Amino acid sequence: MLKPGDKIAVLDEDLEGIVTSVNGSQIEIETTEGFVMSFHDKDLVKIDAPLPHVLSNEDVEISEVIKEKESYRKPTSRRIKPKERNQPPMEVDLHINKLIPRTGGLSNYDMLTIQMDTAKRQLEFAMKKRIQKVVFIHGVGEGILKAELESLFGRYENLKFYDADYQKYGLGATEVYIFQNY
Repeated sequence: MLKPGDKIAVLDEDLEGIVTSVNGSQIEIETTEGFVMSFHDKDLVKIDAPLPHVLSNEDVEISEVIKEKESYRKPTSRRIKPKERNQPPMEVDLHINKLIPRTGGLSNYDMLTIQMDTAKRQLEFAMKKRIQKVVFIHGVGEGILKAELESLFGRYENLKFYDADYQKYGLGATEVYIFQNY
């Protein structure tokens, strides 16, 4: 139960203050900025931590107020260049030497199975984490892995696939775009 003098924080809002009066379930507070506001008691939570500044009617130096406001400024966002914006967020390198330490004793079928299992697992992961673009690096070779990947991707209705950026990957990569169902 809240009572006058309790330090509180407002749920779902970035407000803290002190309870000034209680009228049933209606609680009046004075915020740390000095505003008097009214809230339902279910929207408030009592806090024990000291507030960053004291509520009082004393005159405060303007320079102190400015310093305090500057300390709460949000960091400025970094501008992303258009070229960086279109970079795929996820790459999956399917070269066998990147997937397992040694290939001795494995048949081509075994290696292809490991590569396809990895591709399917990573594709499912990207779908679950709502990652829209994934580049699968398969290399050029004889084209068997690329054909198997295209067969795998063709089984999904919510994606399209195409050759990845030639300048970055050459002919050895396929980019998958996953449509997000919101």
